[in-house]
Amino acid sequence: MHLLLRTLVHLFASRLRRPLSLWDTSSLRMRVLPTDIDIAMHINNGMYFSLMDLGRFDLMVRAGVWDRMRARGWSPVVNLETITFRKSLTLWQAYTIETKIIGFDEKAIFFEQRMVADGEVYARAYLATRLVSAGGPVSNEEIFAETGEPPAELVLPGFLHRWREENALPSTRRPALHVW
Repeated sequence: MHLLLRTLVHLFASRLRRPLSLWDTSSLRMRVLPTDIDIAMHINNGMYFSLMDLGRFDLMVRAGVWDRMRARGWSPVVNLETITFRKSLTLWQAYTIETKIIGFDEKAIFFEQRMVADGEVYARAYLATRLVSAGGPVSNEEIFAETGEPPAELVLPGFLHRWREENALPSTRRPALHVW
């Protein structure tokens, strides 16, 4: 909820920016706001993923996918994510959120996102995402029929296949009992 207004503003502003292909890199200029920081005066570790949502929305809107996706009743969800921090982004610091689709497997589309300031990567995240509808997950075939086929050279790095396999929880159709 804390980013709802900011998200709506960015969804509108992205429509005014130069169009992109879904396979391009989105670069979204940002500034660290007081609502982004914690007591250490830098972006809170949990806030990075919320801010990165804005980068993915920017790419989808500018590629013309957002409206088509929403018209079909599809919603984006994150299935798996990991982040590595290098430097802290501090209050009022300018930075960009760089967003790129880097591949897909049979279940997810993978993004790499970076927080970049002064030409340096401050944080990098990998996310496995899905589109879901009232009827369940949307297949890659349905997605690509709507968005266009990905470039042939788009091959998911092997370490992301392993990462997904090693961190996956059971399907929602199977129990996932809590036992330490």
